[in-house]
Amino acid sequence: MPVSFHLKRQPEVPLEAEVLSPDRICQLSNEEIRSLTVYHGKRQLPLGEFFDVEGERSNELEIHGNLAKVRWIGRAMSQGSVTVHGGVGMHLGAYMSGGQIEIHGDASDWIGAEMKNGLIRVHGNAGGQIGAAYRGARAGMKNGTIIVDGSAGLEVGMRMRRGTIVLGGPARDFTGLQMLGGTIVLLAGAEIRTGAWMKRGTIISLKPLTMMPTFTPATDYSPTFVNLYSKHLSLFGVQLPYAAADGRYRRYAGDSSVPGKGEILVWQPNV
Repeated sequence: MPVSFHLKRQPEVPLEAEVLSPDRICQLSNEEIRSLTVYHGKRQLPLGEFFDVEGERSNELEIHGNLAKVRWIGRAMSQGSVTVHGGVGMHLGAYMSGGQIEIHGDASDWIGAEMKNGLIRVHGNAGGQIGAAYRGARAGMKNGTIIVDGSAGLEVGMRMRRGTIVLGGPARDFTGLQMLGGTIVLLAGAEIRTGAWMKRGTIISLKPLTMMPTFTPATDYSPTFVNLYSKHLSLFGVQLPYAAADGRYRRYAGDSSVPGKGEILVWQPNV
């Protein structure tokens, strides 16, 4: 049985609740869970001040309510699952190394920042810096999968090293900024400066992109690895075209200003 949390008091300022993680909850009684410390601004308060809690000793968490001001849910989690029915605040799943997070609502900035493994699925829109490196850090996400059904903000995948990010809606500027590896899939394209200063990695877009002049068109082809990605992502309901009969991908190499060895693949459907 999962441990269920129902928000009963809306925070007046951001609420730092990194204790909402399977790793912290799985061995605790109901009373111990309600006594966990959260930070309401500068004040330290028990979790029970903000949430009604049902259940105990489980690595499955269900959270209900408008959590737009609640930050750090699932921080550094390595196991279990977190399911949120409502929107969530910043730093969702940051540093996570395992388990699964599913959000039935919108999410804010820094989803999966510097994550090492696991799965995050957002059935809504998201903010910026998804899977990114925090300011001053050398690398962002190192593995794992992040899927956002809706749109996203600035700097998605900034300095990511490995892993996969899939966006169902359009992304804003600087998608793949300083990318070091991994794959970003754009089902609805992105705004400008896509792949700026990327050194390695792959960005796949099913919609036309405004390419930077530091990316050179190379060839039109059907990459074998896209076939493998398509089969993997189909498990999550994501359709990625790859059949040569339907079209080909135009490959752009760059960013030559770094210089980099990254690539951007833009789908060219047959007409």
